Amino acid sequence: MATAESIKETNLNFPGQINFYRGKVRDVYYLDNKLVIIASDRISAFDHILGRPIPYKGQVLNKVATYFLEATKDIVPNWLEAVPHPNVAIGKKADPIKIEMVIRGYLAGHAWREYKAGKRILCGQAMPDGMKEGDQFPSPIITPATKAEEGHDEDISSEAILKQSIVSAEQWAILEKYTKALFQRGTEMAKAQGLILVDTKYEFGFYNDEIILIDEIHTPDSSRYFYLDGYQERQEKGERQKQLSKEFVREWLMENDFQGLDGQSMPAMPDDFLKTVTDRYIELYEKITGQKFDKKPNDNLIDEIEKAVLDHLNN
Repeated sequence: MATAESIKETNLNFPGQINFYRGKVRDVYYLDNKLVIIASDRISAFDHILGRPIPYKGQVLNKVATYFLEATKDIVPNWLEAVPHPNVAIGKKADPIKIEMVIRGYLAGHAWREYKAGKRILCGQAMPDGMKEGDQFPSPIITPATKAEEGHDEDISSEAILKQSIVSAEQWAILEKYTKALFQRGTEMAKAQGLILVDTKYEFGFYNDEIILIDEIHTPDSSRYFYLDGYQERQEKGERQKQLSKEFVREWLMENDFQGLDGQSMPAMPDDFLKTVTDRYIELYEKITGQKFDKKPNDNLIDEIEKAVLDHLNN
């Protein structure tokens, strides 16, 4: 069976390029007034990049992010201007706000690990007593995190954000409003596809003194989904929820004694698990968008990406 080349990293140079940044997953090329973002096939968990790239993952992320950016631009202006290749997004270069706006509708992931450890306050938000993993919060809670240049992002309360003057009170109110409205739209779109949007994060920036949405939204890297069908029964029986997210990657790492802690070594990913990760990402794309994912074999992926970007910039 033909397979696509995986992109571990890119090292390109575009006209007007003034800077380059390699994130955990994306390679970002800064031009005079634009960003060219290439979604690689790298995968990260516990703030560490795993050893092997995941075929098609970059395309899945880029296509899901594009789908939701298009579907939410009536709520908040966003950075995206063009998608000249399935792995590429080009758009406005904003000044990032150094906060991840994490919003949680259900007790899962990091919030559950904190809750299980006995905490009932997360980023200044109360979590009621007597909850089980996977239970819905009375209403969604916003639990921001500071954006770390390296290492782990850290939880922060809105009070601390204002005290540190990361944003003004007026700007915080806008971020809060956008975050809740985006989560509501994402929740409705997920429900229409038989999914529950459990939690997610949004990133914003300033562009011409306006707050705009940047980065990806509602992708499996930034969000967690449960299957709606059978959710209530699983909760009542105390069973684990069926998820569409990369939590299963974190669980595999934990089973192999890795949580990103000092002295721990990243386990090698076997071929069968690599295929599982690819299949799960494609499943999420098809499930969340209702569209078929087109696997296109390609032996010259990076060359194609470079040509697509240059063609777009020259037009």
